[in-house]
Amino acid sequence: MRIYIGFDDTDTLTAGRGTGKLARWFEQELPDGCRLWGVVRQQLLLDDAIPYTSHNSSACAVIECPGGMSLDVLSAKAAAHVENHFIPGSDPGLCVVQESDPVLPALISFGLLCVKRVVRQAEAMAAGNGHLSGLGGTNDGIIGAAAAVGLTAYGWSGRFIEFGELRKFPAAVSVEVLNRAGIHVVSVDRDAQALAPDDIVETNGWLRPRLWGGTPVLPVQPGEAGRWESLGKKRSNTNT
Repeated sequence: MRIYIGFDDTDTLTAGRGTGKLARWFEQELPDGCRLWGVVRQQLLLDDAIPYTSHNSSACAVIECPGGMSLDVLSAKAAAHVENHFIPGSDPGLCVVQESDPVLPALISFGLLCVKRVVRQAEAMAAGNGHLSGLGGTNDGIIGAAAAVGLTAYGWSGRFIEFGELRKFPAAVSVEVLNRAGIHVVSVDRDAQALAPDDIVETNGWLRPRLWGGTPVLPVQPGEAGRWESLGKKRSNTNT
């Protein structure tokens, strides 16, 4: 059974770390029998009417658990995790939904709205239908938490900030090694050439696959013969 746990607005400008790290740290709190499949960062709308911290992103931890796992247990652990680690002055929110829940289509639609226009807490509550928790401040974090779950369940949005040994790969890694790790490498240049297993991907020390088709996909562009460059670079002020 797969469970989506959305976190948002748990930090401040001077915190030194962001919601992404809090979501990644939740792996240490998982009950026996559960494992972290991945954590996906979702980028929401940037607009002056939205009181976001720095980039208006939220994060969704995707957890794989035995079929009999109680959602209440994970919800309580996630809430306690936020309460232990959020930064005073922030407005943390939480959303916990299992993959078979009929509320997911509404959350997907809500998440897609959050990248297009300003939304309100009431809209999040209507979409979340009881799966949301405001844990401090204005409780505006329920908006991003709900959007994180919806967009991640949608399967075509966001980038992985945690997935297996993602953060331990060297700056140059073969396509075969990435494929074995469950990361699909795809050329996005004009010719869309197939990559050979022994081709090398230059990551510049920042490997962040996208969530495409519900799976980790690393878009690359051609460099020298047999070598490719992954798209995207690390922001100097990222806290994830």
